[in-house]
Amino acid sequence: MTEAATTLSPAPRARVQAMKEYHPPLGCRDALRLDFNENTFACSPKVREALGRVSAGSLTRYPEREPIEAIIAAHLGVAAQQVALTNGVDEAIHVLFGAFLEAGDELLLPVPTYTMYEVYVSATDARAVTVQAADDLKFPYERLLAAITPRTKIIAIANPNSPSGSIATREQLLEIARRAPHAVLLVDEAYFHFHGETVMDLVGVVPNLMVARTFSKAYGLAGLRLGLLAGPVELMRWVRRVLSPYSVNSLALACLPAALDDATYLDWYVDEVIAARAEFESALDEAEVPRWFSRANFILVEIGPQHTEFVRLMKAAGVLVRDRSGDPGCDGRVRITIGTREQMAKAIVALNESMATLRAGKGAR
Repeated sequence: MTEAATTLSPAPRARVQAMKEYHPPLGCRDALRLDFNENTFACSPKVREALGRVSAGSLTRYPEREPIEAIIAAHLGVAAQQVALTNGVDEAIHVLFGAFLEAGDELLLPVPTYTMYEVYVSATDARAVTVQAADDLKFPYERLLAAITPRTKIIAIANPNSPSGSIATREQLLEIARRAPHAVLLVDEAYFHFHGETVMDLVGVVPNLMVARTFSKAYGLAGLRLGLLAGPVELMRWVRRVLSPYSVNSLALACLPAALDDATYLDWYVDEVIAARAEFESALDEAEVPRWFSRANFILVEIGPQHTEFVRLMKAAGVLVRDRSGDPGCDGRVRITIGTREQMAKAIVALNESMATLRAGKGAR
């Protein structure tokens, strides 16, 4: 065998070679993390108690999600057959795309939005059709309607959206579903708790509507990787064919009932974030930093050409924020997660110091 032959390795599918890559900004966990839109405080104390009750013997068995799916279904007011728990909302998106997208199909996507939609569609033989929001980053409702074609198979709408924090109204979502009866309308409600409005009550009523949720944000369970997909039984049966029966681990399943049971903690955290959001908006206005209206646990701000230096200065002050300049229509814009009022007081100090440095021309050149 020649030396050249020994260096050859199996080639992946051309589709995989062409996939977009996603590199999360991990690291520096000792800083105030306002870059991932996670719960910035803690999970419910009841969740920690539930973890303490997990026996060593239970970890030897494969997880059983169906009993917990029945609990979450009752919590949401839908039938158990209409809900599938997933390994984070990312798996819900990935599985949905795998179940429904074929060659020649189109994923219709308003942008900017959650990066992983385009990553996961690039793993299929379908293509993404993007609808760019205007500079105000409001939901491009009319342009989205105009972009629906017979090839549209899935329409994915994050509501509230990231990184903008903008929303689509219930009426707009219903009209989109009506205009595209041949397509699945996925409404991703990852930030639902900070917005307070949902279309979950329409699951099974609107025949092509599916709703995704995550427990990584308000519930503070990002490390357990737990999400869900809800939809009509007729659509969920195909999702379940693609979904691994063991992708949600036993620890996550043991903790979910406890998280759902602690409404007092959840309400406290959501109220704390909403109050902190209002205070941080006021601080941004006082510092004359342009911002976008947000209904989520983050705010997108306009920094301009110095966005990279702003992120560096904030990090030096112990606060991590997310540069979104690579997103369509977001050049010079930075997203800042909202935590508790105490945490955001620290962020306000860092913000003011960083902006003063930039305006004085003291930043890096």
